[in-house]
This record gives sequence, C-alpha cells and structure tokens, in this order.
Amino acid sequence: MAAKDYYEILGVGRNASDKEIKQAYRRLARRYHPDVNPGDPSAEARFKEMNAAYEVLSDSGKRKKYDQFGENWQYADQFAGWQGDPSGGFARKGGTVFYSDDLFGTGDLGGIFDSIFRGSSARSTPRRPRRGRDIEQPIEIDLEEAYLGSTSVITDMTGRTLEVKIPPGVKDGSRIRVGGRGEPGPGGGPSGDLYLVVSVKPHRTFQRKDGDLHVEVSVPLADVVLGGEVAVPSLKGKLALKIPPETQNGKVFRLAGQGMPRMGDTKKGDLFAKVKVVLPTKLTERERELFEELRSLRRGEK
Repeated sequence: MAAKDYYEILGVGRNASDKEIKQAYRRLARRYHPDVNPGDPSAEARFKEMNAAYEVLSDSGKRKKYDQFGENWQYADQFAGWQGDPSGGFARKGGTVFYSDDLFGTGDLGGIFDSIFRGSSARSTPRRPRRGRDIEQPIEIDLEEAYLGSTSVITDMTGRTLEVKIPPGVKDGSRIRVGGRGEPGPGGGPSGDLYLVVSVKPHRTFQRKDGDLHVEVSVPLADVVLGGEVAVPSLKGKLALKIPPETQNGKVFRLAGQGMPRMGDTKKGDLFAKVKVVLPTKLTERERELFEELRSLRRGEK
C-alpha cells in the first residue's frame, strides 16, 4: 500500500505555516465531520485520515521527524544511531545492512522493529499494548455559551455520542480534553484522548478581545450635552451607565468586571461601552427655534 502524504491529505504544501495547517484542517473538518455526513463511511474514513495527519503536522517535533522519515517518523529516535537513511533504500547497524524491503515491507512493522532494535530478546518479551493516537475535533459555540459555560452533545470519530462540558471563558483555539475518547489503541491498547478545538461564533452586538467585551451605546444628543443615564447591554442583562454633561461622541466608558470570565481565574474581563450620539430628526417648529437660539448664543460667545 502506498504511503500516505499527510501534507497532501490536508491540501497544503510542505512549507505551510502552522496557521495554514490549522486553517486547512478546520476547513476540511467542517466538510467531512460525521455529524455533517451521517452514515457516509467514506467521509468518516477521510475524517480519520485528516485527524491522523493534523495530529502529526500540528506538532513541531513530530512534523520534523515526519519530514525526515515519512510515515515511519515514530521510529526516528531509533534511527538516530544508524548509518545511512532508513527511510530510503538501506541503513547499517553494526555489521548488518537492512534494506527498505526488510524495514518497511508488508509485514508487522512493530514486530520487525522489535527484532531489529531489541535483538533476539524481543522474541521472548511480550510487547506492551500501544496507546491510540490523540485526535482533535472542532466545536463551534455561541458567545453566550462561552460566557456561561454549557454542555454540548457531540459525536466522536467512532460514532459514539457523548456530553461534554464547556467551561466558562473558553475562546477561539481553546482545547478541551476528553480522556480516552481518541483513536483506539492497536492490539487492545488504551485509547488516546479527544481534544475539542473551540471556535466562538461572531456576535451581533459584542466584539471580544481576550477577556474584554466592546459594545456601542446609542445616546440621545440631549443626554450627552446635559448628562443623563442610558442602558448598556451586557451578557448578563442591562446595566445602567451615567453620562456626564458634555460627553463627546466616541467617548469610551469602562465597566470593570462586566466582561468575559477567565478560565482558571475568578476574575472577569471588562466591558467597554463606546458612546454613539444619536442626532434628532423630524424636528418640530419649537425645537428648530430652540436650536436656532442655541446657535445664535454660541456664535455670540466667539
């Protein structure tokens, strides 16, 4: 069977940056996720392939080994003491030369390497079951869910349904570990872990910057001139904000502790409210007269 090219699986070049690899994975995950393709074995197989590729290419150490040894990157440490290139043609250890057919043939690769690296004692020593690979799976949540925390029902790569708790304060790129829900271990070995990679949807009202929230607040002209009080939206309800007299358009007020929770911390971020002055329209005759009078007074001061 031809070796699988992890770069080709994700559709990126070998010089792709970490960001490009992550973007490619997320794009493909949204397309081939089992939830999007229920009952489609080819999509499920493609999803498993992508996870295997991303698990290696997203880790700088594993990627470096993969670039040198290809799909046999797991054995890079053993190759360190060899002469030649074990991944291409032949390699020598001691007085023995091993050719590619010997090393990477169609037999049991684990057994071959046990016999090469451990010697004859490997035949009498039981092999320890290997742990399955960790996998990553994207999950998209609302800003409100990131603020309060929530419970999401997901389907993992094996088709199992499980409930996962989303802690308050998660943000784009946060990873939530679900132990033992990764790829099953070969030969009955323990399963790897599942890591949910969080993506928070954009909000129609708030902009999030780390733990802080930013929002625009419409304030009538009379209130910014004379002072007043307005309601500021927050993720836990309306908050009252006092507007001092002669407040300028674009003025930003900080409401301490009214932003997002911080994971692993009792403190919260802040809420920043930016004033957006609302100019009056459809003036009555009396209102127009008052504005004319005000303009005359202001001109007289100059």
